[in-house]
Amino acid sequence: MNIEMIMAAATRLAPVVRRTPLLSSPFLDEIAGRRVFVKAECLQHTGSFKFRGGWAAVSALEEAQRAGGVIAFSSGNHAQGVALAAQRHGIEAVIIMPHDAPELKISNTRAFGADVVLYDRLTEDRDKIGDEMAAARGLTLIKPFNEPQAIAGQGTVGLEIAEQAAFEGITNAEVIVCCGGGGLTSGIALALADKAPSMRVRPCEPMESDDVARSLRSGMIEVNATVANSICDAILTPSAGDITFEIMKNLCGSGLAVSDHDAMRAMAHAFRRLKIVLEPGGAVALAAALFQPEEISGDAVIVVATGGNVDPNVFARSLETLND
Repeated sequence: MNIEMIMAAATRLAPVVRRTPLLSSPFLDEIAGRRVFVKAECLQHTGSFKFRGGWAAVSALEEAQRAGGVIAFSSGNHAQGVALAAQRHGIEAVIIMPHDAPELKISNTRAFGADVVLYDRLTEDRDKIGDEMAAARGLTLIKPFNEPQAIAGQGTVGLEIAEQAAFEGITNAEVIVCCGGGGLTSGIALALADKAPSMRVRPCEPMESDDVARSLRSGMIEVNATVANSICDAILTPSAGDITFEIMKNLCGSGLAVSDHDAMRAMAHAFRRLKIVLEPGGAVALAAALFQPEEISGDAVIVVATGGNVDPNVFARSLETLND
């Protein structure tokens, strides 16, 4: 992985990607005690940053290989990103999703033309299902995070942050990223190491699924013992990948972890003050900035709001936290 791969991905993405805004609000600044800037990837195609990695990976395939179709595993956001990229390339996509994934994500993935195969994440092996289907149908696997081309696509978020931060006069800040397997975090870290080296990337996770934070402390990949009982489904992974962890170990600061309740509170504040809709897993970075100010240094912080694909009832519950 290197900056050249990210720049190449940016060239392939340029005709199709949305350049998402860097938002701010004095009300959020007051809560956090510093300037808060929110990179709104929830406004990206499919409602999350995953479209970048999906397009980058699909578009990088050799034409003959791409024509054979693709397969992916996902709880929802990677699914939609790959499905839309496949649809726009006119190829087949099979997406293996847990049956308890949010209904909105399942229905959206099907709406993009993908063949959705549901499995039980507690009793079935998605890798076995995927291997069998890929072999039977000649499909190419697009991994959700431990895939160089996907990381390169996600890294284009970092390129935009560097340019937008410079425009805002931000020269030194921590960049907090909602983190599951580390594809987005490592991609942004690579981009900023080249384009804005004074900025430090920090991953943020749910408290009961903080394997990346623990891995950065120990210096080796740590695994979550069980699937966390968290509403942050978008970033619940057993562990970081070997590719993503090596990048994060070399380039990132220490990890942060927030409670589900604080993620819900952050969703409510984002809606009230920025008029954007976030899902719980896409709000943990903002939650850290707002509710753990003592863990962050500097007079400005940039957070990546990674996704907005939330079920209506969960979103309604988040708004109730404004009354806490």
